[in-house]
Amino acid sequence: MIEEMRLRDLGVIADAALPMGPGFTAITGETGAGKTMVVTGLGLLMGQRADSGTVRSGAPQAVVEGIWNVPSEGPVADRVRDAGGDLEPAGAERGELYLSRTIAAEGRSRAAVGGRTAPAGVLVDLASMLVAVHGQTDQLRLTSRTAQRDALDRFGGDRVSDARAAYRTAFDAWTAIERDLGQLVADRDARADEAERLRAALAEIEAVAPESGEDALLAARAERLANAEQLRESALLAREALSSEEGAPDVSALLGDAGRALDRVADPALQQLGTQIADLGYRASDLAVELSSYLADLDEQGPQELASVEERRAALADLVRAHGSLDAAIALLETGSARLAELDDDGERIERLGARRDAARAELDSAAERLSAERRAAAERLGALVTEELHALAMPDATLVVEVLPGSETAHGHDEISFLLAPHPGAPPRPVAKGASGGELSRVMLAIEVVVAATDPVPTFIFDEVDAGIGGAAAIEVGRRLAKLAESSQVIAVTHLAQVAAFASNHLSVVKSSDGSITASSVTRLDGAAREAEMARLLSGLADSDAALSHARELLSLRAAG
Repeated sequence: MIEEMRLRDLGVIADAALPMGPGFTAITGETGAGKTMVVTGLGLLMGQRADSGTVRSGAPQAVVEGIWNVPSEGPVADRVRDAGGDLEPAGAERGELYLSRTIAAEGRSRAAVGGRTAPAGVLVDLASMLVAVHGQTDQLRLTSRTAQRDALDRFGGDRVSDARAAYRTAFDAWTAIERDLGQLVADRDARADEAERLRAALAEIEAVAPESGEDALLAARAERLANAEQLRESALLAREALSSEEGAPDVSALLGDAGRALDRVADPALQQLGTQIADLGYRASDLAVELSSYLADLDEQGPQELASVEERRAALADLVRAHGSLDAAIALLETGSARLAELDDDGERIERLGARRDAARAELDSAAERLSAERRAAAERLGALVTEELHALAMPDATLVVEVLPGSETAHGHDEISFLLAPHPGAPPRPVAKGASGGELSRVMLAIEVVVAATDPVPTFIFDEVDAGIGGAAAIEVGRRLAKLAESSQVIAVTHLAQVAAFASNHLSVVKSSDGSITASSVTRLDGAAREAEMARLLSGLADSDAALSHARELLSLRAAG
């Protein structure tokens, strides 16, 4: 609930603190005094669009601050902490939440949540959990089918909530299968073309049977074969230099001569060198043998192998051009079979999805019927209870009928919800938008909130002249019902009727004053004689009229009497 709100330089209000607290708070004041600014300030704290026109003339900015008393754990606290803010401890399992909104005269605005700057969207999220606002536009919103469905579902409690959740799960499952099936059928021709292309590509890759890195090895082999004659000449010259088959002087013969020359000396140092020369001779002979082998292999390869290598390289190049790289072609060979099996399975997949869709459809229809049945049961109870409330709100002959009829299929069910009002016996029930005047619509809305709040309470209700268009006994009953609603929720009502204000446990008055050049408003909490005087002013326009004061005291005694 809202504990306190402060307004500075908002409209005609220069600086005002509004103590709220639990129960029913009535806000009154003369026309133009600034009662609307109280509702505007609350709207700003709930994230509504900031308007620089609300900044008091001559002031650089307007500031609205609010203190909420909220549970220290739960959705509200979680959202505050997500935004970087925090709660101030306020007793067992409770915390104080500080909200503020600043609007600069040039149009900029900023919000703070729990001591941290935050986007206005955070205020909107918090408002949905903390406050329900009702004004003239909200009465009109009550005439929409969506608002009527939401009110019925709130009243239905856990039974409707559970049925609605089950329906939404079934609806999402069915729509997902329907979407997949539709996409599969629509893409069938394209998938058949893809399968044909993939089958041809896999056949081509399988025919070539490439190996990773093979293209690089073949490039080196081709380079060698293309230069075979030059290689032959170089290898032959090297072998002849090491060991000549033509009898020419060579390394092996020269090393033999050197070794034999040292074998005849008795010097150990020269003998050691002779051993090393002998080793060089053996190594030269081995190299000559290897060169001979290389020459023999080169003779066997010849042009035919070069042609074969180039043919293989061309086949691999075709795969590289088609797939970007040889490794990509090899990867496709490894994964393509599974994709091809998937594509070739379209017929069976369509059949399987069709069976799953039919099963999901049956489950959805069952969930829809369960939701409709719960709504019909809740609608009967809601209509009866709201009708009782309307009788107490000076509409003794009125009947509210909550109609649940088959409608179009949506994510919210198959039901068309309508609130119908029969203003007197024998009159056909008509939609509340057509069957109720402005004052009657106010009472219908209030009756619905009183009844729904018993099963789904809202922390704070804010009513902006919900009593417009009514008076007399009807106004007294509106006040009585607001006081009843305040037993389970905090109620704040801007009113111009003494009959309504009389039932408030907390009465605030917006007072306008002027020094001749500057007009400003302040807010005063009323008790005792001051409250009686304000009630008299509301009744007659005269705060000191004896008759009005007597009537005011009589109205205040109604609240005391219960």
